[in-house]
Amino acid sequence: MFYIQDGTARLSVVSNQGKEATIALLGPGDFFGEGCIASDQPFHMMTAIATTRCTVLKIAKREMLRTLHEEHRFSDMFVAYAVGRDKRTQSDLVDQLFNSTERRLARTRLLLARFGKEGRSDILIAGVNQQTLAEMIGTSRSHVNVFLNRFKKLGCIEDNGGLKVRSSLLNVVLHE
Repeated sequence: MFYIQDGTARLSVVSNQGKEATIALLGPGDFFGEGCIASDQPFHMMTAIATTRCTVLKIAKREMLRTLHEEHRFSDMFVAYAVGRDKRTQSDLVDQLFNSTERRLARTRLLLARFGKEGRSDILIAGVNQQTLAEMIGTSRSHVNVFLNRFKKLGCIEDNGGLKVRSSLLNVVLHE
């Protein structure tokens, strides 16, 4: 399994028909490949692809299991991370089923900006293009472009070489 120390990566899957979907964007402090500790999977189900320069720590299954058993603070942190990621996956599914494309895009941008964490309200996001966003929210790149332009007009985002997300984007999610 792996732990991202610095940078961002996208987690994607490919269907039997060859269609690719982005499941999540990962950043510093995120794990991937953790399915290996729960089972003896002979293959991987997802692929992580760096979207910016990354520093990634590779953790052998045996070492991860030993650390989880012996280091209780790490074990607590990892379990909290895994439960949080499961909650996020459930929220993503509910969002996909019940919210409009525009609202899903606004929520995704806020999540990618890790809005509300570390006390930051205006956050710069690098390495995420419109096609990746379209894959994440289940729409076309052209729809993403229309909604991003609308968010820019509202002053919720700024695009000057990197996308800056403003806290006002939260209003799009809360008051659709």
